[in-house]
Amino acid sequence: MKVKNYYIGVLLISLFVLSCSAEEDGGTSTPPPTTQQPTPTPTPQVPAPGKSDLSAPENNEVCFEGEEVDDTNSSVTFSWDASSDTDSYDLQITNQETNQTQTESGITSTSKAVTLATDVSYSWKVVSKANDTNDTTDSDAWQFYLAGDGQENYAPFPATILSPTSGAAVDASNGLVTLSWEGNDPDEGDSLTYTIYFDEEDGLQDPQTANTNIIETSLEVEVESGTTYYWRVKTSDGTSSSFTLVYSFMIN
Repeated sequence: MKVKNYYIGVLLISLFVLSCSAEEDGGTSTPPPTTQQPTPTPTPQVPAPGKSDLSAPENNEVCFEGEEVDDTNSSVTFSWDASSDTDSYDLQITNQETNQTQTESGITSTSKAVTLATDVSYSWKVVSKANDTNDTTDSDAWQFYLAGDGQENYAPFPATILSPTSGAAVDASNGLVTLSWEGNDPDEGDSLTYTIYFDEEDGLQDPQTANTNIIETSLEVEVESGTTYYWRVKTSDGTSSSFTLVYSFMIN
């Protein structure tokens, strides 16, 4: 009888232990807590610097003298208006006779004095820059003639190319394309003539006789489809001359 009671007791204890284990486990396993990833902070958009308005020397100014440095050089003070979202400026000055450009970088004011050779026409522009972006913004390009002491005649400004612009793809009309430009001379009363260099090589070949000493500011030329052409303009006032850069365009 005691043995029977012993086995009954062991059975009851086993059932009790199993019951407690089931209650503690809840019949299922609990998944580990999920770690929430932080929301990334969006990168702020940096605005591009604004465009500066030029002040001096004025566009197409003639007989601009600057401050004499010696017999062949003068100091010219360039000035412009501050542009928005800008930390510094680059001043780019191009000698229109040699087409060489010098750059004054990292200017934090809105003016800069630069020594330049006299008896030369120059073009200039200002590039606005900001520290937190690679974007830059160019001003308009202005030009002026830096006069020398006692100079009586000034070379004409290089012509301004209007059409076709460099790198353009152009549709011909009946095998013809019109070249057009504008001329400007520092001396009042000078009569300007133009010579057009136009070829398929480099724009430096001898011009055709019909393209020399013309008084109009446009010229029709014969072209062929699929061909690239090069051209430039020589401007003369009868005493001095100036040249544009070489421009190229392709015929569709």
